[in-house]
Amino acid sequence: MPSDVVVIGGGILGLSTALKIMESRPGTRLVLVEKEQIIAKHQTGHNSGVIHSGLYYKPGSLKAINCRNGYMQLLEFCTRENIHHEICGKIVVATTNEELSRLDELHSRGLANGLTGLKYLSPGEIIDVEPHCQGIKGLFVPQAGIVDYTAVSKKYAEKLTEKGAEIILGERVVNIRQHDKRVEVIGESQTFTGKAVIVCSGLHSDRLARLTEPTLPLRILPFRGEYYKLKASAPKLVNHLIYPVPDPAFPFLGVHFTRMIQGGIECGPNAVFALGLEAYKKTDIHIRETWESITWPGFRTLVAKHWRMGLGEYQRSFSKTSFVRALQKLIPEIRKEHLEVTESGIRAQACDIHGNLIDDFDFRGKGNLIYVCNAPSPAATASLAIGRMIADKILPLL
Repeated sequence: MPSDVVVIGGGILGLSTALKIMESRPGTRLVLVEKEQIIAKHQTGHNSGVIHSGLYYKPGSLKAINCRNGYMQLLEFCTRENIHHEICGKIVVATTNEELSRLDELHSRGLANGLTGLKYLSPGEIIDVEPHCQGIKGLFVPQAGIVDYTAVSKKYAEKLTEKGAEIILGERVVNIRQHDKRVEVIGESQTFTGKAVIVCSGLHSDRLARLTEPTLPLRILPFRGEYYKLKASAPKLVNHLIYPVPDPAFPFLGVHFTRMIQGGIECGPNAVFALGLEAYKKTDIHIRETWESITWPGFRTLVAKHWRMGLGEYQRSFSKTSFVRALQKLIPEIRKEHLEVTESGIRAQACDIHGNLIDDFDFRGKGNLIYVCNAPSPAATASLAIGRMIADKILPLL
């Protein structure tokens, strides 16, 4: 099946990249291949729905640049397509003196990334915004918001098909063969050929990349993020978004409170190593995938460096009391009986051979084949900007 472009992956990045190509060059023969029977099933479909402002990211990094550009494009898209969203703002709260310097660093990064209206909050001002929140200093970020990224992805898909692209579901890719002027994508039931191929396969990105780059210097480690939500009968303890000051040693933001666009408050997540790329439940185990992860030299180095942090995450995974205790650092009134379990997500986190969790986006490949090897948060917010960037690399080859 000859095409101009083949996109592998029906999450928000595969869809946004395909859309940007079709917008830039109408009439392009583009096919998007997804292994599931629905789009946006994995990281996109389990996303907490936060529209990130660009506060956290190192100025000049791919995350910072694409988050700010993508933020504006996402808001314009949602407004134009009548996708329900809300810019409600959030507060980042320091609860110890040790966190104050890190809060100042976030403030500096936000300013460097072009955010306006950032405001420090005193303990009393924190209570004015979030009456049940406790902290010694806060930072109000007015640009943060909420949306349903599955709804966004479905609209991307709708626009794609309107422009003539083909979306093929239920087709798992088993091999990729790169040639000078074409790339073959071999699925379980059919083969696709394109002048260029873009791989946006999330949790499976390293596996597909190694089909043509066997010495790939990273692996995807799956981290399960487990959430609770406030019961409908619970007191109204949260108005909007409340975040802790993150630990700079990890690309995770810590347990926080998020108001969902569909209603309700989500609490979490923790971050535990999952025993499989799609191990959404504690009882899910995939032996081969787990073996590939734990035999990666970078994984063993990571565990040696950060085992105490890992134990704490597992303790919160198996002990609701420990999870609640972490939440109580921000909202002391919250109790176990206020919470009920909700669905978990899996974060595809790239780790290099030295045990470093790769913080920035990672794109690699050569010529007519591009791999998106690391695209954690804020990739959903940045999806249209990332799609534009990849499209600009591919279009000259068509």
